[in-house]
Amino acid sequence: MKKTETIFDIRDIRVTFDTPDGEVEAVRGVNMHVNAGETVAVVGESGSGKSQIMMAAMGLLAANGRAEGSATYRGQELIGLPRDRLNRIRGARITMIFQEPMTSLDPLYTIGRQISEPLMVHGGLSASAARARALQLLELVHIPEPERRLKSYPHELSGGQRQRVMIAMALANNPDLLIADEPTTALDVTIQAEILGLLAELQRKLGMAILFITHDLAIVEAFADRVYVMQHGRVVEEGTTREIFTRPTKDYTRMLLAAEPEGRKPPVPESAPILLDANRVSVTFQAKGGLFSPGFELKAVREVTLSLRAGQTVGIVGESGSGKSTFGRALLQLLPCEGRVVYQGTPIHGLGRAAMRPYRRNLQMVFQDPYGSLSPRMTVGEIITEGLLVHEPQLSARERAQAATEALKEVGLDPAMRNRFPHEFSGGQRQRIAIARAVVLKPTVIVLDEPTSALDRSVQKQIIALLRRIQDAYDLSFIFISHDLAVVRALADYTIVMKAGQVVEEGATDEVFERPKSAYTRNLMEAAFNLKQVLSRQAEARA
Repeated sequence: MKKTETIFDIRDIRVTFDTPDGEVEAVRGVNMHVNAGETVAVVGESGSGKSQIMMAAMGLLAANGRAEGSATYRGQELIGLPRDRLNRIRGARITMIFQEPMTSLDPLYTIGRQISEPLMVHGGLSASAARARALQLLELVHIPEPERRLKSYPHELSGGQRQRVMIAMALANNPDLLIADEPTTALDVTIQAEILGLLAELQRKLGMAILFITHDLAIVEAFADRVYVMQHGRVVEEGTTREIFTRPTKDYTRMLLAAEPEGRKPPVPESAPILLDANRVSVTFQAKGGLFSPGFELKAVREVTLSLRAGQTVGIVGESGSGKSTFGRALLQLLPCEGRVVYQGTPIHGLGRAAMRPYRRNLQMVFQDPYGSLSPRMTVGEIITEGLLVHEPQLSARERAQAATEALKEVGLDPAMRNRFPHEFSGGQRQRIAIARAVVLKPTVIVLDEPTSALDRSVQKQIIALLRRIQDAYDLSFIFISHDLAVVRALADYTIVMKAGQVVEEGATDEVFERPKSAYTRNLMEAAFNLKQVLSRQAEARA
C-alpha cells in the first residue's frame, strides 16, 4: 500500500443547519484528502466547521443539518449512502474518537461490553471471542489491570483511562482510517503525551491513517504530517506541518501560531494582607461497599497548606486525580474537610450552609464547564443576577438589570445578549458569562477551576487578558486551578504543584517553572513545553 494513495477524499463539502433564525452555513465548499498511513491535522477555532465536515462524511449530523458535496472512502461515496451500507464502513473501516469520552461511553454498560459490541456487530465474533479481543485491546492501549477494567463502568475510570477505552473501541476492527476529534483537550499534559505516543505506536503497528481535529497547535507540530487550517467554514491554508509552522502565508494562521499565553504577573509584596489561609487541609471520601465488595476510604487531599494574599494569584497544577479541584472546593467549604481554613481572620472550616452564606459573596467560584454550571432554563441576565437576589435582596429589578448590564460590559459581552439562553453562546462566551456571574457580587476571592481547558488558544488569550483586567480593577485574589501550564505561567505569581493529594513543590512561579526541584514537576514541564521531544523519546523506547 503506497503512502501517496488517497483513501479519504472530500470535495466541495457544504454543511447547512436550519435554525429558528434561518439557515446557518457551517462548512462552505471544503476540499481535503488523507493518504494511506499518514497523519493529517485539521485546525481552527471553535465554530470553524472542522468537526462538522467529519460528522457529515460519517452520516452523524444533527437532525437539522444537511450535507452537500462529495466524501469518498476508497472511491465509495459516503454522502447519501443508505444507513445499512454506511454501517459496513463506519465502525469497521473508518472509526472516530470523540472529544468527551464520558458522554460517548454508555454509563449503564461495562467497558467490556461496550468494546465487545462492535466486534460482534462488524467482526462477527462470538461473545467469548469478542471478550478475549476486548481484553487484548485494553492491553494494547496500556490500561492497567485490564481484566478488572473489563468489568468496570465508565465513571470508575479516570479521564485518561476513558480516552484509552475510546481508542480501544475505535481500533477494535483494525480500521483503515481513524478520525480523532479533539481527543486530548481535557487531559493533563502528561496524559496527552501518553495518548499521542500510543496513537503513533498503534499507527506504526496497524498502518492506519489518522485525521486529527484539534485546536492545540503544539500537538499538531509534534504529531502531524500535513495540516489544513480552517476559518468560518473554509480552508484558508494547507501544507506540510513544517511549511505551516515555519512559513505561514495567511494572517489567520499567523494569529493562531502567535496565540500562546504571554506575559508574567509580578509577585505581590509580602506586606499584602492574607485573605485566605488554609492549614493542613485534608479531604477524605468514603465509598460504600456492595454485596460482594468492601467499602474503602479515599484520601483525595492530604494536609495541604496555602496562603492567599490580596491581589495575588496562586496557581495549582497537577495531573487528573491529584486533588487540586477537590482542594479548591474544600477552601470554599463546598466539600467537608479536616484542617483549618480562615477567611480574613475568621475560621470558616466546618461551617454549615446557612453559616457560610454571609461569606459566599466574597468567596466565589468559576467552574470548568460553564455549560454544565449555567442553568439552561434561565436567561443570561437571570443567571448573572441570581446571586444578587440572595446577597442584595433590597435591589429593585431595574437595579439588578443595570448590574447585569455592567457585568456583561466588564467581561466584554454585549448587554443586549442578556435575554438569550446559554446554548446560544460559544464556549468562550459562556466562560465570560460564568466570570460575570462571579464578578457582579464584587468578591475578594475567586477560585477558577480549569476555566480555559476546553477553549481555543486565541480565546484563552482573551480570557487571560480579561482576568488580568478585572483583577487589577477590583484588587481581586485568584486561586487558578489548571493542567494547562502555559496559562498558569501567564497568570499566577505563585504556583503549587500537587500529586496524589499532596504538595510536591511550591514557590514563585518563575522559580518553579524555570528551576523545578522535583522529578514530577520536571516531567510536567517537559510534557507541556517539549512535546515533540517527549514523543520522540517514547518512540525510541518502544522501537
